[in-house]
Amino acid sequence: MPRAGQGKATPAGRLSDHIAVGLLVRAFPPKLVDRVIADCGRTEQRSRLLPARLVVYFVLAMCLFSAESYCEVARLVAHGMAWAGHAREPLWVPTTAAISRARAKLGAEPLAALFAAVSASPAAVASVPQQPRRPEDRVRWRALGLDSTVFSVPDSDENRERYGIPVGDEHRSHAFPEVRVAALTDWATGTIAQVVFGSRAVTDSTLVDGLVTDLKRGDLLVVDDCFTDRWPTACAMRLNLLWRAHPHAPLPVRKALSDGSYLTDIAVPESGAVRGTGRITVRVITASALGGAQSCRLLTTVLDHATSPARTLAALYHERGRLGQCLQELGAHLTNEPRIVLRSRWPEGVEQELWGYLLVHHAVRTSVHGVPSDAPSLRATGAP
Repeated sequence: MPRAGQGKATPAGRLSDHIAVGLLVRAFPPKLVDRVIADCGRTEQRSRLLPARLVVYFVLAMCLFSAESYCEVARLVAHGMAWAGHAREPLWVPTTAAISRARAKLGAEPLAALFAAVSASPAAVASVPQQPRRPEDRVRWRALGLDSTVFSVPDSDENRERYGIPVGDEHRSHAFPEVRVAALTDWATGTIAQVVFGSRAVTDSTLVDGLVTDLKRGDLLVVDDCFTDRWPTACAMRLNLLWRAHPHAPLPVRKALSDGSYLTDIAVPESGAVRGTGRITVRVITASALGGAQSCRLLTTVLDHATSPARTLAALYHERGRLGQCLQELGAHLTNEPRIVLRSRWPEGVEQELWGYLLVHHAVRTSVHGVPSDAPSLRATGAP
């Protein structure tokens, strides 16, 4: 390993490492990175060994090469940038202390602004056919999945103050404080559209309230059990929902439908946003409606079985299983550990790192889905 400031003469990194760094540069062009840095007031006033733009790419590479040391990541970034034509020789390796100071100076805001810029850009959305191949595949809404996961963070005083002390059940305790991440994921592309962070003590349902506020009437939310206590709030917003019913919930048949599903009434929780309505009509999709392909019952507020057959909605819920892996992929996609511990010992560094993982995930998903897809279009063509 060369000393700080010493040029490395021997070739560094594999071709796949250079291509990975090149992918980051392609997904987040230098002009875009410079613009968000300037908008956040982080542009440096004089020439530095680690300018803000390079620190942004370092944070992204730090998440991409999560098993490598600071200096090794810096070396991979330097050689990858040179290989992609975005840096000049000779290549320099900064010290770990210099990298830590540069990360602290940059903060989390530019990474968050970069994520907001690319997730809101129409060019970042993968191309899908506007007309599905089969009439029964036509769905009238934009479909989104709600997902969450937990990341461990270093056990420092600052992280304990922000995220709480390590928690666990009565039989075992976790060694590290934890930060909870909830995300709204686009079904068609698998990219993450919105995200919120919170301490481990914050429930999934509470985080969901910060995600659904900007959704449009008619959007279809595909959710898991941990979010179902917020379904009255979503109904009050005129959002469509698809979720799994409790296995022992009584769901009597009120009206049978031709696709094998049926209508029933369920009680609205007293704490719901639609309090006072008592009961609401939902549609039940059973295993018999799917030819025995599903072992669970699904509930949906989409009552029109002619335009939204049971098999189509069940396929959406099955795809939600893949959406649920999106956030888990952020934490362990390059290691054999079920849950890695983030590097940052200070809360803003934790958020900076989380935004870095989200940006890397976005770059990978948009690269994979950058070609036309055979998936049915879920673009909004009008709300019911």
